[in-house]
Amino acid sequence: MKPYRNLLGESLGTNFTLKNIPEGLYRKVRENAERNQRSVNGEIISILNAATASKRIPVDELLARARALRGKTRGRLTRNVLDGARRDGRL
Repeated sequence: MKPYRNLLGESLGTNFTLKNIPEGLYRKVRENAERNQRSVNGEIISILNAATASKRIPVDELLARARALRGKTRGRLTRNVLDGARRDGRL
C-alpha cells in the first residue's frame, strides 16, 4: 500500500484505528500527552517510535558497563552475602 501524498508530494503516512482501549490506559496516554504538550495522536506516535527504536548497545560499551559494575561490587558480593539474600528471597 502506497502512502497518501498531499499536493506538494509529501507523504501523509498511514491511518489505523485502535479499538477496545481500556479507559485507564487511555487516561494515562491522555495525561502524558498533556504533560508533553502533544495531542493524544502525537503521544501515541511518540510511544510507538520509542518502542520500535533500535536499542542495540555496542559491545564495547556493554563490556565497559559490566566492568564498571564489577568494580563497584568487588569484595561486597561474597558467598555468604549471596546465600543470605537467597534465604531471604531477595535473589
